[in-house]
Amino acid sequence: MADKKQSPKENAAEKPGKTTISRRNFLKGVGTGTVAAAVAPTVLIGAEKAAEAQMGEAITSATIQLNINAKTYEVEVEPRTTLLTVLRDGIDTRGNHVDLTGAKLICDRGECGGCTVMVDGTSVYACMMLAIDAQGKQITTVEGLAEGDTLHPVQEAFIQHDALMCGFCTPGFVVSAASLLSENKKPTLEEIKMGLSGNTCRCGTYPFIFDAVKTAARKM
Repeated sequence: MADKKQSPKENAAEKPGKTTISRRNFLKGVGTGTVAAAVAPTVLIGAEKAAEAQMGEAITSATIQLNINAKTYEVEVEPRTTLLTVLRDGIDTRGNHVDLTGAKLICDRGECGGCTVMVDGTSVYACMMLAIDAQGKQITTVEGLAEGDTLHPVQEAFIQHDALMCGFCTPGFVVSAASLLSENKKPTLEEIKMGLSGNTCRCGTYPFIFDAVKTAARKM
């Protein structure tokens, strides 16, 4: 009688070191971790142990100085701390809160512009910039645009044209507009739209915002 023909699965199962996990079974097993543990290569386990051994040598925090609105703040931060986090929630080494909450935490992914500040005169998303990278630079928030009780022309124009509704995005627009006008004294409407294209207003007050920027340009 002829020998029974073995299936490919049976052949594979007899070969030492051969793993017979189907794609379907693998996806099922990922949820519980059983399959992942069974097939984890030893090289990954070794790399994980090596990473754990190096954790003690890693830099977990650092004390930095930031120049914000012409004032120096000394704060202790983790390497991953963003500039926005320091502005809103930072505490300096003397225990004082930075408390500059004009820059808003909205999308936290560099899309809405609500956290816009100026760094060396250029508008940037504070949620996308590490605090460590802001050392040695001049940082200006919406709170730093006014001079005492005298508002910046952009701030005055936003009030004049009622260029806000909920007001959550307004600080970012004001800073972006001030940055634009510092570079372009007489922007056209298209240039204004382009200059503010990184900011989003969900209330849809764009016409009033554009009018405010044109008015501020004339004042400046």
